[in-house]
Parts: sequence; structure tokens; C-alpha cells
Amino acid sequence: MGFLFRTGSPGESSPQESSPQESSLGQTSVGIAADRETVDREAADREAADREANKREANERASGPRPTGITSYRDLPAYGVLQHAAEQIPTRPAIVYGDLVWNYGRLNYDSIRVAALLQRMGVRPGDRVGILLPNVPEYVIAANAIWRCAAVAIAISPLMVAEEISALLSRTKCRIVISLDMLSDVIVDPSIHRLLVSLRQHLPSLYQLGYLWARRTRTGHWTLPTGPRCQWLWQQVDRTTNRWQPITIDCANDPAYILPTGGTTGTPKAVTLSHTNLVANAWQQYQWTGCSFARETMLAVLPFFHSYGMSATVMGGAATGATLVLHHRFNTRQTIDLIEKHRPTVFHAVPAMLVAMNERFRKHRPDIHGLRWVISGGAPLEQEVASEFRDFTGALVVEGYGLSEASPVTHVGHLFRDPRYGVIGLPLPETECRIVDETDGDTEVSEGQVGELIIRGPQVMIGYWDDDAATAAAIRGGWLFTGDLAVQETEGYYRIVGRKKDLIITSGFNVYPSEVEDVIRGAPGVLDAAVVGVVDDHRGELVKAFVVMKPGAVWDESVLDGHCAMHLSKYKRPRRWQRCQDDLPRNFLGKVLRRNLRESDVSASVDEIKETM
Repeated sequence: MGFLFRTGSPGESSPQESSPQESSLGQTSVGIAADRETVDREAADREAADREANKREANERASGPRPTGITSYRDLPAYGVLQHAAEQIPTRPAIVYGDLVWNYGRLNYDSIRVAALLQRMGVRPGDRVGILLPNVPEYVIAANAIWRCAAVAIAISPLMVAEEISALLSRTKCRIVISLDMLSDVIVDPSIHRLLVSLRQHLPSLYQLGYLWARRTRTGHWTLPTGPRCQWLWQQVDRTTNRWQPITIDCANDPAYILPTGGTTGTPKAVTLSHTNLVANAWQQYQWTGCSFARETMLAVLPFFHSYGMSATVMGGAATGATLVLHHRFNTRQTIDLIEKHRPTVFHAVPAMLVAMNERFRKHRPDIHGLRWVISGGAPLEQEVASEFRDFTGALVVEGYGLSEASPVTHVGHLFRDPRYGVIGLPLPETECRIVDETDGDTEVSEGQVGELIIRGPQVMIGYWDDDAATAAAIRGGWLFTGDLAVQETEGYYRIVGRKKDLIITSGFNVYPSEVEDVIRGAPGVLDAAVVGVVDDHRGELVKAFVVMKPGAVWDESVLDGHCAMHLSKYKRPRRWQRCQDDLPRNFLGKVLRRNLRESDVSASVDEIKETM
């Protein structure tokens, strides 16, 4: 077929890295000669199975009905979506990453191999296993392997700092993390078992030395120290001789995925999604788009650790039998190059991506063909941005809406009509919506009136991890209270008009004021602090901090910047600082009046303002 079907065995060969890790297509790792006969025999069996799968798929295409996607989300475990695609279209490319291609059969097979390793390591149903990876094939493999063990995958953002990761792992009692080698230094707890993945073997030979240099710059090591609790993932997979043992899963109630979030109130929590939640949201999007199974190509630059990236591309891609074109992080020029080279038909994005791409399009006219839909979420989409992107690419750009507590997608714009801007679209199949009075949370308001948007459907989370009180506050009578104020307009469309919560959304990432404020208050000389989101053309919003200093304290923004850099992910850090001479405005209950801060006359209370980019 003209593709190199990679087995997904990119681990390093040995702690000394004296030779590259060889492919799991049948070659053993250096120093494991005793296992060579077994591995070679298994490789021969796999090659024979691949040949038979190719023949079977060719025969089905010639004489049988076309393969179809999942027909129902009920009673299907999260790994069942990939399993279904592997059974229906085993030789279709599932992932394109650089010059390498994984087909669905191989991707599913590798997830089974990793699941066998995890079971050998003692992972049991309900155990938590972290994933600290960018967008690489191993993310998809790891997630499906964890689900095959009936364990719970924890999405760990590579943007997190060590302090944030430690808190998450401690709270969820996670003992194993599948981590990028370059990020392993942020896992500071020595009791955590790390399984390392390297990008090096995915790269062309000319780039491999550069990767090693970058890793040394970050970690201080040319060769990462390994031991009983720090091992190369694929090396351990190759050494695993046991087989994966299937486990019965209660799909509707067993947790499958944990996502750090601020919840509907703006306080950091951990959303817990069931197998049914994940599968249902993939099924809903598949039904809504009407995509032809095994005919689509999706550009996958949304981070997989983000709920939108997991649902729309990892789960949604497998549900539609699509080929995912991966890139480990968004880069404007490289993303455009991927679109021009691979001709994706569907692109899930956030507005900040489209803004950046439009800016480049104005200088360098793109050569884009075949891009049919762009579905934007994560933040409000400006009509001018969408229209300009369509002018350059010919793609229909629509807006969607969701939240992590709903797996996350609940609404998407109509894909077969002229776009309607300023609205979040229509509810997905089997999604019920109401707009209720925000004071009593029960009385339904009339069409055109503002109220709180509440949602009910199979994608609504099972709750917040280990937080029954927060779960009860967010889900009442089966309805998820989003905290967002909305209006239902004509033809069933919904429009968001504001947020009850004080959540800040910057470049599609959620920032929770209380978390940032707690960090700032711990900085030298700070008496009080409050943060708000301010409009930014590129990121949607920026974090702006209002700070009250202690009497006699020196105002030094570089000190504040440095303090935040030690405790917060980059996107959470304030980009603008404002010193307040007086106390922060508060109501009679002592709550900060953020609206007053947004509307305040800057010149009345500021010594100086700095924007750090």
C-alpha cells in the first residue's frame, strides 16, 4: 500500500542507549537474546495474520457490504471503539506521524501488548495510570491499554509543573505514569513507576541528535538513569510473555478517564468519565457529522490531554474509522504544511489556531484542497475569523460547545447549511438542554430570555473524583448545571451570553482564578490578589492580575513573574499586572467583585502596567 506500518516500538534500546531500540515487528532488543526465538515466532505469526487481514479486507471490499462504524454506545467499553475499527478496517491507516504510519490492526495489537505489560506490573481494575505525553501514537495506545485493564487513565498535561503533577498524582493515588522521556523529571515522587516513551525513534535520523540534545538541555542527562521504577515502555513490552486477560467492565458506572478541571464553580477538581461517557460522545459526533466510515482524514493537533482533543480526535477518529494526521503540538507553519501535504477533510481547532493561521495566510497564500469542515471549540469564535479562514481554505467553519463534565461536546453548528455565527449550535443526538432561572435552578425561562444552561445526556460525567459534595452540586436530578448563561434562539440554536463561573479561557485552555490567586498571594510582599480574563485578539482572553502589596513592600513584576513560573503552567500565568493602591472591591460577603475590576478605570488605581509576552 506504500505505507510503512510501524509497530509502535520506539523505546530506547538500553539504559546506555548503545544501540537503537529495534522494531517489534520481530526484532528483539539488545541484551535480550534469550527471548529472540519467542519474539521471532510471534513476529512471523503477526505477519501471517496481517497478510490474512489484507486478503479478507480486499475480499470484503470487492464482494461484501461496506464496513460501518459503531452503531450504539451502550455496553461498549472505551477500548471497544478502536477494537471495532481494527476488526472492520485492519489495514487502513489509523495514525500518520511524520513519515510513519500505524494501521488500525497494528494500533489495536500494540494496545493489547501494553495492556499485558500493565497486568504483569499488577495493574488491577480501578487502578489509576497516568499519561504524560504530547500527541504521539503512544498516547492512543496507552489509553486503550489502560482501559483494557479496566483501569483509569489520568490525563496529565505536559504544560503542568512538578507541583501540579504531584498534587494530581497524590489526590488520585496514581502509582504508574507513562511519560515522555523529556518530561520525566517533573515526576518528583520516587515511588511513582515511570514507563518512558521517546520521540527519537519516530524522527528522521538527521533530527535524532537534535532530540537528544534537547533532552539533555532539559533533564541534564545524555542518557536517562533507569532502574526498577524507571524503564523504557517498549523494552518492557518486548520482555512481556504473558497475554492480556479480558476483564468484565460495567461501562455505565466504571470510571475510565480522569481530567483535571476547575469544575463548574472555578475550583480545581478532577472530572471522572465512564466508558459510556467516552463512547457516547464519540458516537454522538459520528452521528451528527454524518461522516462516511473509513473515508475521512482528520488533522489532530488539539492536545490529547485536553477533553476536546480526546473526544473529537482520539475517540471520534476511531469511531469514524478516520486517518489521524498527528502533530505533537500546534505550530502555525507546520500545521499548514500538514494540511497541504495530507489533505485532511476534518479539522478540530480552537479559535486561537485559526487566528494564527489566518495571519500566515495573508502573507503566504495556502494550497489547501479537500478540507471540508473546521469545528471550533474551547472559546467563542469571532465571525470575522471564521469567514476569513473559509475564504482562504474553502472549508465550512462552525462553532461547537462543551465542557469537560460532558466529555466534553454537547452542541455543534449545522454542517449542511450556511454557517450561523455567534451561536454554539444545536444539541447533539440524545442530548437534552434546558435554560433555567439562575436563581432557583428549576424554573424554565422563555425563549429569548437569559438563564443557566443545564444538560442531560449519556456524555454527562459520573462525577468529580473523590468529591461527592461537588458532584451533587453540579449534577442535580440527572441534569448537569454548566454555570454558563445562555439564550435559546430561533430554530433551536443556543447562544452563550456569559459565565456564572469566573473561568478564564485562554487559547482554549481553562484557567481557574482561585488557583492563580492562591499562588500570587504566596509571592513576597503580596497582601491580596485577584485575576480576571481580558480580551485578546490572539488567545481569546489573557490572565490579568490585580495585586495589593503589603505596606512598604517593593513592587517588582519580575519577582511576581518568577514566582508564578515556579508554581503555574505557562498558560495560567498572568500576562498583565496591575498594582492597586486600595483594597480590592468586594461585596458584603467579602467576595471580590470581578466585574468591577474588568470595568475599572485603569489609570485611577495603577502605578504601571506591564504586558509580558
